[in-house]
Amino acid sequence: MVNNKRREQLREAVLNKDPTGIANALNIPNISSNEKKNVSSTFKSSKNNNNSLMIADSIDANGNSVNWSGVFNSWSDAEVAVQRGDINSLYESQSSLHSSLNNIFGSSSGNWLVPALHTACRNTHKIAVLADSDGSKKSTNGTNDHSKLQSAITLLQDSFSKCLNDRKEFKPDAPLNEEGSKKAGVLFIVNHLFSMYFRLNTLRLCRNLVLPVEKQKLHLLEGMGLQVTYRYYVGRLNMYEDQYDSAEMNLTFAFLHCPKYARRNKQRILNYLLPVKLLRGRLPTMHLLEKYSLSPFVPLVSSIRTGDLKTFHVALNQYQDLFIRQGTYLLLEKCKILCYRNLFKRVHYVINKKTQIPLALIVKTLTFLHLDADLDEVECILANLIFRGYIKGYISHSKRILVLSKKDAFPVSAVVPK
Repeated sequence: MVNNKRREQLREAVLNKDPTGIANALNIPNISSNEKKNVSSTFKSSKNNNNSLMIADSIDANGNSVNWSGVFNSWSDAEVAVQRGDINSLYESQSSLHSSLNNIFGSSSGNWLVPALHTACRNTHKIAVLADSDGSKKSTNGTNDHSKLQSAITLLQDSFSKCLNDRKEFKPDAPLNEEGSKKAGVLFIVNHLFSMYFRLNTLRLCRNLVLPVEKQKLHLLEGMGLQVTYRYYVGRLNMYEDQYDSAEMNLTFAFLHCPKYARRNKQRILNYLLPVKLLRGRLPTMHLLEKYSLSPFVPLVSSIRTGDLKTFHVALNQYQDLFIRQGTYLLLEKCKILCYRNLFKRVHYVINKKTQIPLALIVKTLTFLHLDADLDEVECILANLIFRGYIKGYISHSKRILVLSKKDAFPVSAVVPK
């Protein structure tokens, strides 16, 4: 049956306008999508068991009564669904609770309901993912249409709008009361929406969050934990938009300010920060890769450092599926140009030692590495390297010779403009 103690806690918290108390009471106990419990037929939803509830109406700042029956009824149904292990019924109850709370939050004064709204957003997100996962297991073809997550996004977008559109000035660390700004709830909801957009691969919607948040500088006024999560997602967004300067800045901020004990989170950040740094010629130490168990990057970094194109191709193919899932495969593939640069640098300093390098010598080197290339292809690669600033010099097409600059022919890749 519905937990009487938790029910009374929720009722008292609403009557007393206790921000933390309401948030704690609305939190849904853990439930697994594949966990089903045996329950008797005595379990009934709140719609058929009015005696199981104690409805509480609160009074707003204007003295008007606020009807909480929708939240209470949905909360009670969610409790029953948890005990039954019915993830789909739980999502329906949670979405109804979230919708009712959005309406109450929108008409309330101040920001005392922000913690409760955060709890509802977190629960809705989590339960939607579990419900979609459960649905995909039951479908005949095993596909996941993410229908629950898509409907959950609508609820969180409504919560986001109600927080963002508050006209009161947001003051960091201000108490939660009937005078505070609802903008205190923005960044938490934004981070959850980012997670949902990335899961659904609807990254175009992320800009609808970034622009208003950064225009009002809300991402600079919240706690460091929320800032780190925000910078992590914005850095990934920058990376997909080929804005590598911004991507490196945001991901570096996230990594440096992420707590040392959050090892798994630091590893997640590095999965995206490293490809950006590699493309920009900044190679990590092997100690860093070993510390965060980033073994797939070890052969890539080693091959880029030595110009070993063969090892680079083998490593990229070996971990192709992993990098594709992370969305970094194409970015890492672009790092091949650094391999070429370092290979040609070794040809110059170790084999040729002259400012003029015959293209035929480079072709022989590639052949030795079991890589097929002809003179035209080598000339094209060199032209691209010169154009992008990795090599200083020019190509004599008639003589098929690379003429290098006598000073700094191979600029340090880390400072080459991209």
